[in-house]
Amino acid sequence: MAKNTSSSAFRKIDIDQYNEDNFKEDETESSGPTGPDEGEIGGLLNQYPFHSMEGRYIEALKLVLGNAPVGSTNQQVKDNALAITLKVLLAIKSAQIEEAVGTLSLDDIDILMKYIYRGFEYPSEGSSGHLLLWHEKAFNVGGSGSIVRVLSDRMRV
Repeated sequence: MAKNTSSSAFRKIDIDQYNEDNFKEDETESSGPTGPDEGEIGGLLNQYPFHSMEGRYIEALKLVLGNAPVGSTNQQVKDNALAITLKVLLAIKSAQIEEAVGTLSLDDIDILMKYIYRGFEYPSEGSSGHLLLWHEKAFNVGGSGSIVRVLSDRMRV
């Protein structure tokens, strides 16, 4: 038998919190990512004297992908990060793309794919062919799983 049916404490539980259909946007913008530092990336691309040209471009690529504003809701930050990333991607020569992609982790490959697809949305003079080369090399490493993760992820760059 029921212990105490006169108690109404159970009626104060918010059962909607357990409903999977109630979606609430994550509010992580308070200290959200600000994207890559343009001055640091520019220094690596232009005047950084201690590394070879290929090494500093790969270092700039890793820095850009590591500081991607994936969780940000500020569109201006995302657009600035896209511009910096495309600058780095287009600065790396076609023959060095495979080497650059080979040094990246799988998470970085996924972020790279996000930037490649975003670059396809806003093409510039000569960027589409270069981005297709990046896509081919990133696909060779990340496989079709990388494409599926990028297309199904809510977090955009």
